[in-house]
Amino acid sequence: MTPRSPRPRPAAVPRMPRALVLRTAGTNCDRETCVALEQAGAAVDLVHVRELFRAPERLENAELFVIPGGFSYGDDVAAGRILGYEVRQRLAQPARDFVARGGLVLGVCNGFQVLVDTALLQPPGEERDFSLSGNASGRFECRWVHVRVESSACAWLPAGTQIPMPVAHAEGRLVLRDERTMARLLERRQIALCYAAPDSPRGGPAQYPDNPNGSEHDIAGLCDPTGRVLGLMPHPERNITPWQHPQWTRMPPRAEGEGLDFYRRMVRAAGAPAGSERRDALGSTTP
Repeated sequence: MTPRSPRPRPAAVPRMPRALVLRTAGTNCDRETCVALEQAGAAVDLVHVRELFRAPERLENAELFVIPGGFSYGDDVAAGRILGYEVRQRLAQPARDFVARGGLVLGVCNGFQVLVDTALLQPPGEERDFSLSGNASGRFECRWVHVRVESSACAWLPAGTQIPMPVAHAEGRLVLRDERTMARLLERRQIALCYAAPDSPRGGPAQYPDNPNGSEHDIAGLCDPTGRVLGLMPHPERNITPWQHPQWTRMPPRAEGEGLDFYRRMVRAAGAPAGSERRDALGSTTP
């Protein structure tokens, strides 16, 4: 009797990178952020800030930690200030340990304000010399803008490309203490995103409304020196389908919104191996 050939073993299914999305009173972009991450290939846990305070070890089971946009605690005192204080007091060290292990952190709009307030965008112990202040227009700005990706320490962002995204904030103007602060940001390659006029070349200043809040040097997003913590004021999660752009009927046909590729690249980076292998994977990422 002819022996039966062994049945081939099924191929191992790679584990989906797990994203932990924070929510609290006043956040209003948490569901949109979860949808964007899920469509980008992540397994998502939406967690209330009180739950994470009780069990910060939940960060150990994630590769992505995301603070979404909204108006946490009604933006009382200042935008993101109360949630930033809570995170700084209760989660600062677990968050830093998470980054040291190779995890990626993203803060969008209110989440960016929280990252600035918690000092996660700079080395531990360094005095903060930049802040997010009231818009130069003196009013809430809700409009679509173009964001240009700069060459930065955040390796998963495709430098040189432009991404249309909406903004919706009243305190998004990045202000720097002095030009030495700018020089240090450039030296550490922390300037990740800048506001730009559509299809404008690098280097030209963006005027209002292309720069919607008057941020110095048109800065729309910063990363930390490791490139694993990123904060930005515009909302990529609000441009994941072709129909979310207000001029989609006038645009060439698109299979998806440009913001989805933003999240897809981040999820791929979170799932890539650590060290040099991770950097190779980031550099070779394609849409």
